[in-house]
Amino acid sequence: MSCFSRAATLALVGALVGALAVPEARAAGTPKVGINVLLNTTVTDAILGDLGKQGRVRDVIPALNAVTLQADSSKLTAIRALPYVAAASPDARRNAGPVAVAAASDFSDGLDTWDLDTINVTDFGVGRTIPYDGTGVYVAVLDTGLVDNWRYYFPTEQIASQYGISFGGGGGDVGTVSSQPNKWEHDQNSHGTHVTSTILGYNFTLGRTFNGAAPASTVIPVKVLNQNGSGWSSVIARGIVYATDLKLTLEAPLVINMSLGGPDLDVLEKAAIDYAIANGVVVVASAGNEGTQGMGYPGAYAPVISVAASGWIREWTAASWWRTLDVPDPGNGNDFYITDFSSRQLPGQQLDVAAPGSWVVGPYQVNGQLSWYYLSGTSMASPHVAGVAALMLQKNSTLLPSDIENILKTTALALPPGCRSVINPDTGSAENVCWGANATGAGVIQADMALAAVQP
Repeated sequence: MSCFSRAATLALVGALVGALAVPEARAAGTPKVGINVLLNTTVTDAILGDLGKQGRVRDVIPALNAVTLQADSSKLTAIRALPYVAAASPDARRNAGPVAVAAASDFSDGLDTWDLDTINVTDFGVGRTIPYDGTGVYVAVLDTGLVDNWRYYFPTEQIASQYGISFGGGGGDVGTVSSQPNKWEHDQNSHGTHVTSTILGYNFTLGRTFNGAAPASTVIPVKVLNQNGSGWSSVIARGIVYATDLKLTLEAPLVINMSLGGPDLDVLEKAAIDYAIANGVVVVASAGNEGTQGMGYPGAYAPVISVAASGWIREWTAASWWRTLDVPDPGNGNDFYITDFSSRQLPGQQLDVAAPGSWVVGPYQVNGQLSWYYLSGTSMASPHVAGVAALMLQKNSTLLPSDIENILKTTALALPPGCRSVINPDTGSAENVCWGANATGAGVIQADMALAAVQP
């Protein structure tokens, strides 16, 4: 599949997502929805009793002074008017998934890949070129979890299995957000596994491993999406609160990566993000794969470090071997482009930076078999930034989330509006890819420059 001229592919992916998404609940006659309620005071039995008159209370999140309800959609206005309610909104859909997929079978000639070379974590023939690897930093990957045989791909010591967790439910039709402690390592989707591989690197064959952005960081798998890669903002919020509370217990730096999104920012999800950032958690999220239709949330929310998907003009110039080609140093913006699927910033939205998200290779299982695929999507771009944030926190664990964002933006490789000629792997011919100023943020992240700007 091409990652640029793919109207038919996007239509197919959209149809699949629509078919796989969790259906909205419908009671006989009146629509039943999940409603997320943020209070302006602490949760009390009296408030819960009063809210119970509007619908069925499904979940309480004391850290956020928040409640979720299953109620008639017509009740939303009345709920918002209650004196103890700060805000309320319908539970919002969240999805994750690649835009394009291509099998990868040739892993010879090198232990590095073009994407890590692009962000200056590695260099071909040299290996890692920076003195940081993420040691001592946790990265919570809020995603689909990990596949059953994740131990083949990742070192067991880099996966915090004792903290792995799964959250499900949400959406009103399903109801209470519940926790299933062991389900996180029985994923059948593979999205979370591929995302994790960009952070940690991965094993291909015995004795042959590939680099990651922060290979010595510790990943906490937090499953918040179902086996179809879809879910609800109330579940995402639960995952954010869980990871934040865990950080406070561990007293260690933490980055959250969310390669997921939807068109609306839910009040509960927003409150959870604010709670995380107030407690020093760096929150990174994909910008979305909607092109000119705008960014998805939570990525478009200003305090979140949002990530667009960039590509390299030499991709597919040597069939699958381009993966091992050397990206020239120092970086030159003319060598890169913004993919056509990467969501553009609309008024009221904030796009921060870009990172490799076109044909990023990693473990992606089909039918439960060991396999590796090139995937395209802003989901693939986001973990590059989360990994570099972990490197920065290793150098200085006192950095605030705003410090991380500012440094990443001021040290990024600018990628002004323009066009590039890029090979279409389906046809083998060159195609023109163009983008405007609303597509790039500050540019492509550069790990070496960001780390140089961090004071120890």
